[in-house]
Amino acid sequence: MPMSKKRYEDLRSSQWFAAAGMPGFIHRERISQAGYTRSDYEGRPAIGVFSTWSELNPCHIHFRERAEDVKRGIWAAGGFPLEVPCMSLGEPFMKPTTMLYRDLLAMEVEENLRAHPLDGVVLMGGCDKTTPAMLMGALSMNLPAIYIPAGPMLSGRWRGHMLGSGTDAKRWHDELKAGNITEEQYREMETAGARSAGHCQTMGTASTMTSLAEAMGFTLPGAASIPAPDSRHRHMASDSGRRIVEMVWDDFKPSDFVTASSFRNAMLVLVALGGSTNAPIHLLAMAKRSRIPLALEDFDAISESAPVLANIKPSGKYLMEDFFNAGGLPALMSRISDLLDLEATGVNGKNWRENLKHAEIFDEDVIRPRDKPFSKRGGIAVLKGNLAPDGCLIKPSAGSDHLMKHRGKAFVFESRDDAFARLNSSDLDIDENSILVLRNCGPVGRGMPEWGMLPIPDRLLKKGVRDMVRISDTRMSGTHFGTVVLHVSPEAAVCGPIALVEDGDEIEIDVDARKLTLHVSDEELARREKSWKPKHPDPEGIWRTLYADRVSQAHRGANVDILGNPPQFIAGQCYC
Repeated sequence: MPMSKKRYEDLRSSQWFAAAGMPGFIHRERISQAGYTRSDYEGRPAIGVFSTWSELNPCHIHFRERAEDVKRGIWAAGGFPLEVPCMSLGEPFMKPTTMLYRDLLAMEVEENLRAHPLDGVVLMGGCDKTTPAMLMGALSMNLPAIYIPAGPMLSGRWRGHMLGSGTDAKRWHDELKAGNITEEQYREMETAGARSAGHCQTMGTASTMTSLAEAMGFTLPGAASIPAPDSRHRHMASDSGRRIVEMVWDDFKPSDFVTASSFRNAMLVLVALGGSTNAPIHLLAMAKRSRIPLALEDFDAISESAPVLANIKPSGKYLMEDFFNAGGLPALMSRISDLLDLEATGVNGKNWRENLKHAEIFDEDVIRPRDKPFSKRGGIAVLKGNLAPDGCLIKPSAGSDHLMKHRGKAFVFESRDDAFARLNSSDLDIDENSILVLRNCGPVGRGMPEWGMLPIPDRLLKKGVRDMVRISDTRMSGTHFGTVVLHVSPEAAVCGPIALVEDGDEIEIDVDARKLTLHVSDEELARREKSWKPKHPDPEGIWRTLYADRVSQAHRGANVDILGNPPQFIAGQCYC
């Protein structure tokens, strides 16, 4: 709708600031208390600037400055910006996992919009769960919304090596345990790997989810790839501030551009990026907020549609700064444009046919051609079988080819503490063919922390082993790598079959056949089921108790649905 057809009285915020009588007086009195005059807000749409700045979230440490860039754009376009702090989900410091709080932040965003005199919102996030959480809240409230990704940090450098946050901390720690570098050398990396504001510069969960937000149309084109310290990131922030004012006058809401095609485009981009295994669980939760049907099986159906084209760590060689300089996400999307729905639109009001018109690729080793992909295997594979009846995930491009089809004996750990206490024990006859199983760490068990990439025993590292099959009902960091099977559903805490595995059981993984098989008879599993007892700890505190009671299983997005779905299990009762 053209701007000329909108009046101030039509805006939601005018119900507060232009109201007659005592209510209007009080609202105007209190906004005056904050230092604003009538000329600051009368006739202007009120725009929330929702910032997840925190000193305990270094990925967003630049958001104080960036919020000012956003507000500059809002003022310039005739809007009235109001900065609102939101819960900051800083991945490095929140234990056991920020996954416990994704839905809490989503509810905070939704209710901050619902309760306050706001006509639209600029959402500022980036670190892992902040992107899906903020978009989930915006999708539920359905006011005009635009997303500003924090941007990746600068590339790490150490002794001639390129360091990717998360990925190389783990890789070099293995070399430390193998005796190939010293403690002093390893400590040097502490100030070399993460050397600026911004989220992880690998294709971990942060870069994956901000890229998918762009692919869905929630950001200005190209926004997700701009490094956080780059001056062009400031330009994008102020441009986003200008655009949200136009979106309010046009009444252009998420429901006007987020469609089933948006999710399909995001899934295709996920595959081509070789993105994080965490993405499906977030897209499933976002689709639920959008009331758009999406199932875990949809990811597998699309996984072979495109090869992995992004040569970025943890699977590849480069980092996000290189990806940006190679053309960024629009360049990668142009490689698969024939697979995308180019009629899908985004916050800039244009469709992808227009947005990709001028996309160029400047480094074909970073963004590979379709006929010379980084990996021909799909970025995400969904496996099923009697060990994971409702499915599980693996990232083939980050694993080892020789383990894509493998059979070995299981060694089972009831918790992360159990694993770390016993993995290096001489009593365990673990070798490179063994399969390590971690359980009781799923959505109900522990809130689904990033513990799935169990370490390789020290004695095997010293022999040169750098990968093993690991299976769990939890997640792993998107920055990590290896032949790691994740999100086994149903989880052990609700007596999924993973709860019944015993040491010495043989497990077979066949990625090409999409199978995960526990070679134990149905009769034996039924016998074990009868003696099963929960082994996960009771949740602590109000929110964690509510979360454990209401969270769905991983294949449904680990979504807390207070209003709709009933609990997925009865406490103490076997799920099987």
